[in-house]
Order: sequence, then structure tokens, then C-alpha cells
Amino acid sequence: MTTPGGPVELAVADADAMEALGRRVSGLLRAGDLLVLTGPLGAGKTTFTRGLGEGLEVRGQVASPTFVLARTHPTASGTPLVHVDAYRLSGEAELDDLDLDFEGSIVVVEWGAGLLDGVSDSWLDVVIERPTGAASTGAEEVTPPGDPDEPDQADEPRRVTITPHGRRWAGVELPVR
Repeated sequence: MTTPGGPVELAVADADAMEALGRRVSGLLRAGDLLVLTGPLGAGKTTFTRGLGEGLEVRGQVASPTFVLARTHPTASGTPLVHVDAYRLSGEAELDDLDLDFEGSIVVVEWGAGLLDGVSDSWLDVVIERPTGAASTGAEEVTPPGDPDEPDQADEPRRVTITPHGRRWAGVELPVR
């Protein structure tokens, strides 16, 4: 089931389902596409991007670029996946200093809301919300040894909203299952 041109809201059960969603979305992507990922620490932004990477057949592992700010992953198609973590950037100027190839790459920017004005007239907003009710313990997040930027959330379900913006996404059917 798909939807043309409008926002899609999904319930994502666990990390495997988040990666699977990333793989499905990857099938829509081409050079020049921009995705802006928004959500709290541990929401699953890197997990979603890992799924994108699997779908795009990147070489190597997709890991959080928190400390290096941006990682470029070669893909089987030749269009690189550029994964950016803008959490530590203070504004648009610092993002611009990274000298990203927005036109020749697929660019995913975590924590990028408000930093990308004017970069592209088309993009996908991917907002990931974690539960705050009974399923959440309220305890301090525990960081697993594998990835310091994806705290263990015991596979809590997430709500993901994907909103297309601009001409590129007009009429494109986003995956909802």
C-alpha cells in the first residue's frame, strides 16, 4: 500500500522494522535527494539510515557520523550516500563548510531541521518519535558497545512520519508497509 504526494505516518515496531523501512525508502532515492531526519537521541535515525545503506548497497558499515560530522559511503549504483550528523553544528554556515555534494549524492542529515534552508527545493522530512508512556522506563539510557550514538531502547515501537516537500516528490508514492 502506498500514498501519493502526502505525509505518511507509520508505526514501527522495532529496530529491524526501522531498518526495513529504510530499505524500502532507499528504492525511491536518486542523486540529488535530501532526507532530513528528526528525533530525540536513540530514536532510530542511524538505524533508519543503516537500512537506507543496505538498500543502496553501500560498501562498509553505516555508523553514526557524530564525531566526524559526515561520512560518504560508496554505493553499488555509483551515487554516494552522504550521512551527516548536524547535532554539534551551530548553524547553516558550519553545515556549508562541510562542502557536501548535494546534487551528486543522496544526502541524509540527522538533526538537520532548520539548517538546510535553500539547499534544495525538494526533500523528505523523516520525523521519528519515541514513546513516552508506560513502555518507557524513564531511566537513563544505556549505550550498547556497538554504536555510541544509538542508545539501547529495548526495541520500543516508534511513530515515523515521512513528509515529502517539493516538485521532486510530487506524485511519488511513499511506502507505508
